[in-house]
Amino acid sequence: MLKNKLEAYHLILASGSPRRHQFFKDMELDFEVRIKSVDEVYPSELKGAAISDYLAKLKAEVFIPDLQSKDILITSDTVVWHNNESLAKAEGSTEAESMLKKLSGDWHQVISSVCFTTTKRQIIQHSITEVKFKDLSKDEIQHYIKEYQPYDKAGAYGIQEWIGLIGIEEIKGSYTNVVGLPTQLVYKTLLQLVT
Repeated sequence: MLKNKLEAYHLILASGSPRRHQFFKDMELDFEVRIKSVDEVYPSELKGAAISDYLAKLKAEVFIPDLQSKDILITSDTVVWHNNESLAKAEGSTEAESMLKKLSGDWHQVISSVCFTTTKRQIIQHSITEVKFKDLSKDEIQHYIKEYQPYDKAGAYGIQEWIGLIGIEEIKGSYTNVVGLPTQLVYKTLLQLVT
């Protein structure tokens, strides 16, 4: 069991996301939350998984000087990739509506990268899930934005919320990845780190 193997280590989750916190609790992992703000800027030539890999690693850098020998730091970033464009967090309702109109009736990729950092090594993994939205009506999009204000989510939506329940027709890959953390990948990589 991973929980037993981790008893000799100190797991640090560097994320303010309540969804990621809940996943760690649901996986029965003891962890500490640490948050430091990072300017999430990446080189413009990066595409798809290269963006989330870069940002997950960037988020780890500010913590590295403080890491102790038994610490395992986990940082993560999620990108919604559609038609060769990264849809990040929406700045407001107008941008959120624009993003959801783009995703409506089409497939997109949700890419989550997870960076595992210790004082001795660093591993970056990512998971890609294909998601298909039905044709969303203007009323559905506006209702979702008004009621749920999805401004803290890549692509301006949460699959676990109303829009996901009524709008997502098909999904290929990890569901938890779309929520914001590929839990099976995290579990497998942590096992590799401590075994």
